[in-house]
Amino acid sequence: MAEPADGPLSGGVKAPSRARIGWRTLRKDRYWLEPTLIVAGLSAWLLYGFVRVFMQDFYYVAEHHYLTPFYSPCTSTGCVEAAAHFGRFTPDHPLIPFAALSLPFLLLLRLTCYYYRKAYYRSFWMSPPACAVPDRHASYTGETRFPLILQNLHRYTFYIAVVIVLINTWDAILAFGGEDGFGVGLGNLVLLFNVVMLWLYTLSCHSCRHVFGGRLRHFSRHPVRYRWWTFVSKLNTRHMQYAWMSLGSLFLVDFYVMAVAAGWISDLRFF
Repeated sequence: MAEPADGPLSGGVKAPSRARIGWRTLRKDRYWLEPTLIVAGLSAWLLYGFVRVFMQDFYYVAEHHYLTPFYSPCTSTGCVEAAAHFGRFTPDHPLIPFAALSLPFLLLLRLTCYYYRKAYYRSFWMSPPACAVPDRHASYTGETRFPLILQNLHRYTFYIAVVIVLINTWDAILAFGGEDGFGVGLGNLVLLFNVVMLWLYTLSCHSCRHVFGGRLRHFSRHPVRYRWWTFVSKLNTRHMQYAWMSLGSLFLVDFYVMAVAAGWISDLRFF
């Protein structure tokens, strides 16, 4: 079948063959509410994260070995020695985060994540803001041109994210051994909760699903990979929830560590 004269992607709701409707959309519900909440939520989180990353203080509780994920791995020469589990070798500068080796990749992972693409395309860019609501852009080229073609980096940032979550897991384990030996406090539970959320978000990623089941012609010949693909596929159905819950857990654990390190509160000890 021949393509229309104006091409396959340039028609849309304003194509000559479409009905002429005066209203932008016939939807009467509050379709704009979800994009608005997403803009508010992501903007607040990014602002908080930006401030905390460059604060370069109140990131480690020496007494209980609590290290916030915003500063892990802490590789700057300005890091507290006890918090630098993998050495101190990156420059100490106000404009260079203490966790300069991990934060860029984590940010890129979230930016290129399939769910977050949908979230900020619909909210910040209004492309489109909701189903049955026209795109505010005049043309559509997909993710075939710069800079959106860089979204393909997502599959590679996934592998780096797995390594970083393993480091966060190690940090949570080390936190059970404080200056007075083994102990359990509220901070340990918060750190563990954050690690669980990070693993759920990472393992529910579409790239993770492809790692286990992608390009397989016969699942019967790869029973182990099929079982893992089935498990990851179940997690993938809740990828959006895990994306937001992991953001919330990152805020929770960082704020808790900051509050304890700054002396605003004392860590509640159970053992």
